[in-house]
Amino acid sequence: MNLPIQPNDIQAVIEADRAHVWHHLIQHKPFETIDPRIMVEGRGMRVWDATGKEHLDGVSGGVWTVNVGYGRESIANAVRDQLVKMNYFANSAGSIPGALFAKKLIEKMPGMSRVYYSNSGSEANEKAFKMIRQISHRHHGGRKYKILYRDRDYHGTTLAALSAGGQPQRVEQYGPLAPGFVMVPHCLEYRNQFPDAESYGLAAANAIEEVILREGPDTVGGLCLEPITAGGGVITPPEGYWERVQEICAKYKILLHIDEVVCGVGRTGAWFGYQHYGVKPDFVTMAKGVASGYAAISCTVTTEAVFEQFKDDASDPMSYFRDISTFGGCAAGPAAALENMRIVEDENLIENTQVMGARMMDNLRALQDRHAVIGDVRGKGLFIGAELVSDRTSREPAEEKRVQAVVADCMAQGVIIGATNRSLPGFNNTLCFSPALIATASDIDQITESVDKALTKVFG
Repeated sequence: MNLPIQPNDIQAVIEADRAHVWHHLIQHKPFETIDPRIMVEGRGMRVWDATGKEHLDGVSGGVWTVNVGYGRESIANAVRDQLVKMNYFANSAGSIPGALFAKKLIEKMPGMSRVYYSNSGSEANEKAFKMIRQISHRHHGGRKYKILYRDRDYHGTTLAALSAGGQPQRVEQYGPLAPGFVMVPHCLEYRNQFPDAESYGLAAANAIEEVILREGPDTVGGLCLEPITAGGGVITPPEGYWERVQEICAKYKILLHIDEVVCGVGRTGAWFGYQHYGVKPDFVTMAKGVASGYAAISCTVTTEAVFEQFKDDASDPMSYFRDISTFGGCAAGPAAALENMRIVEDENLIENTQVMGARMMDNLRALQDRHAVIGDVRGKGLFIGAELVSDRTSREPAEEKRVQAVVADCMAQGVIIGATNRSLPGFNNTLCFSPALIATASDIDQITESVDKALTKVFG
C-alpha cells in the first residue's frame, strides 16, 4: 500500500462510515457488532482494505466497472487537467472532451451517430425510454408507447428502469410501477422453457413475437434487451436468437434498444456485446466501463434516423427532446472516457479479454469436471457465470446460502468474486466473474483456484 494511514486514523474513518454512510446492496444490522469494510487503495487488479489485507478483484469494483484496472494516473491526470480548464457547463452547450469522445465512440459503432450524455446506466436507459415515448406521441398518435423487456434482464434502479426489470426481487416493495412496460420470456437454454422446439434460439425469439401480437403491434414502440444478460445469471444468447429478434423488430417497426451498461467497452471481447451477433440497434446505452469508474458518465447512443425524429418541425416548441441530465454536463466524464478508450486500444485489451476469457472458461469447465455442483458455465470474454446446482439431473438450484458461502470463502482467501443476489427467487445461484480487461494468466488461475478451494470447503 502507498497510503501512510495510521491505525487511529483509519478507526476514525470506520466509525464515521458506521455512523453516517448508507451502503449499497447490503444489510446494515451486522455493522452494530462488526466493522464495515473500507477499501483504501487499488493498483492494477488488486485492492487493499482498511486492515491492509490485499484482494485480487475478480468483479472489477464489485459491479463490473473498472475495466482498465486501478491506479491509472493518466486518466486521473486527464480529469484533473480538464477540471482546471472547464469543469462543467450544462450540455445545452458542448465541451471539447464531449465532442471528441462522441466522435471516437461513434467510430466504434457503425450505424450509430448521436451521443446523449448523462451520469448513470439507469439514467441512460431512462433517456431511451423517454425518446421512445416521445416518438410515439409525435409520430404515432401516442399508440406505440409500450416497451418490452426480458425476464431476468436488468436496466437500473429508478422506477421506470425497475418497471423494465425482469428480476422480481429487485422490483419487490417498490411498486406501483410505471405502466406500459411488458415482459417477454428469457433466453437461458439451460433453463429451457421450450423443450420440444427444434431450435431453442428461434423459439425464444418467437416468444417475443407472441407477446407483440398479444399486446397489438401498433401499441409496441420499443424492445429493450441486454446483449448478454448480466445480473440475471450471465446468459449468453442461443444460436439464431438475435437474428430472429432483429427480423421481428423490423417487421413490426419496433425500435431496438440494446443495454450495454455492463457489456460495453470491451467486457465481452468486442467493443460492444451486440457486435458479436450482427445486430443493428436503434439505441445503445452504456455506463460502467465507459470511464472505468474514474468519472461518472453514461451515454445513450442513437441512429441518425432516431435523432431526425426530434428535429422535424423547428417551429414547434415541443418537437425536440425536452430533457436534461445535470451531470451530463460534467466535462470530467468524457475526458476520462477518452483516456480510458486510448488505454483499451494501445494496450490491446480487447484481444487480451478474448484470450483471458477463453482461459477462464477452460479453467471453470475443468472445475465443472471435478465439482458436480457446477451445472453450467457460460459467458463471453471476461464476463462469465457458473451456475451451481444441488443435482445436475434435475438442475435444482443450489441453496442460496451455500452459494454466498462460496463467495465469502473466496473473499477470505483474498479473491473477490460475485454471485446473483436479490434478483430471482430461488435462482440466486450463479457465481459471477468479471475481472478487469488487464487480467493476466496468473490472475485468472488465482481466481479459479480460489473457487476450487471454496467449492470443496462448502460442498465437499
